[in-house]
Amino acid sequence: MSRTARKRFVALPLQMLLGLVLGIACGFLAPGVAGKLMPLGTAFVQAVKMIVVPLVFTAITLGIYQMGNNARALGRVSAISLMYFFVATVVSTVIGLALNQLFHPGLGAHLAAADPKMKVVATSVDWTKFFLDMIPSNIVAAMAGSNLLPVLFFAVLLGLALAATGERARPLVAMLDALMGAVFKVTDWVIAVSPVAIFAIIAWLFATQGVGTIVALVKLVGTMYLGLGVLFVLFLVLLKIIGEKPLKVTRDIGEPVILAFATRSSEATLPLHMEKLIGMGVPKAIVSVVLPLGYAFNRDGSIMYFALAVGFLADAYHVPLTMPTMVSIIIVTALASKGSANVPSGGLVAIAMVLTTIGVPVEALAIIAGVDAFLDMGRTALNVYSNTVAVKLVMKLAGIPYEVPGQSLVPGEDLAAAGDPDHAAHGRGIA
Repeated sequence: MSRTARKRFVALPLQMLLGLVLGIACGFLAPGVAGKLMPLGTAFVQAVKMIVVPLVFTAITLGIYQMGNNARALGRVSAISLMYFFVATVVSTVIGLALNQLFHPGLGAHLAAADPKMKVVATSVDWTKFFLDMIPSNIVAAMAGSNLLPVLFFAVLLGLALAATGERARPLVAMLDALMGAVFKVTDWVIAVSPVAIFAIIAWLFATQGVGTIVALVKLVGTMYLGLGVLFVLFLVLLKIIGEKPLKVTRDIGEPVILAFATRSSEATLPLHMEKLIGMGVPKAIVSVVLPLGYAFNRDGSIMYFALAVGFLADAYHVPLTMPTMVSIIIVTALASKGSANVPSGGLVAIAMVLTTIGVPVEALAIIAGVDAFLDMGRTALNVYSNTVAVKLVMKLAGIPYEVPGQSLVPGEDLAAAGDPDHAAHGRGIA
């Protein structure tokens, strides 16, 4: 925990919860005032997004540099991460479909006419363009546009190049390490005002959205949060199996989870999430590689919701969910959830792709659009928690020990020792 957090009279998670409660009250009791508060929340989210690109660039570059000295450790971590992401995607999709089959929230839904002005940006992913877009023709333009996939690609190449350069790379590595430390400091300052931002965002949300739409689709909302609860319990069990203390992990990661719930933005939580994991003793190199990949490809809460929403709309349109249809939903959801990150309105695109596959009109998205903001809160928060579990699991399966928090990523303390627990324990101790 940072010194800033220790000095607070009221813990930051409690401040966030207080902002959440007061925001709800303000949204209902003073909607006229609450409706004008959104600029405060927007300013906060933009301030956090300001941090994301330099943090991802420096963290990925340094993480790959450290692991580049041990190709086997890098390959092992990457392979374990991708395998876990795939398994978690399939499990989350199956849970979403199973809950729909159990409760059928879409049966009897009032199908209001779809808004003819509603336009989905795209209903499919151009996979050739998707992979080509990962290679930046201008890295500065990619950074300016906050396009994280090409930034990540360039950072990986730069990290490997620095590792291959050897002694000549030391000054640049030290500079990048100092820059990442400064970005973490800026993160502390920005996150310190998050309770005010949460109050403003929640107040505006409830003042402008109201509860009328939620009442109309309350069964869908309840079913989705039940599904998130099931996933959460599975994550607790998984943490216990790999030797972690589930309640402690939950408490330690509470701030980014609450922030994700309030802002509905995984991107807004990334800097704080990385800082918390490093403070828990997770090596910076592991956090820098696994977490950004997880934010792009491991969105278990969102994936479970995609499957549930497709089932809901299929029932509403009386499309039979046969076994071949559900297998198609699992396959297409797995692919769409990975590719849609590079497409505007990625969540809607992912659902639209699956709807098109099973023959449900894409315009059906208008039916759930009204409650999407409330659904997005829970699934975004669970995405953050699931990526915490992913980092812990990768460490366990790759045999990487915890380290003393506050270690620097300067040369001489690289993660080449990650594959050698005895070396790690001798060199810097294990938290």
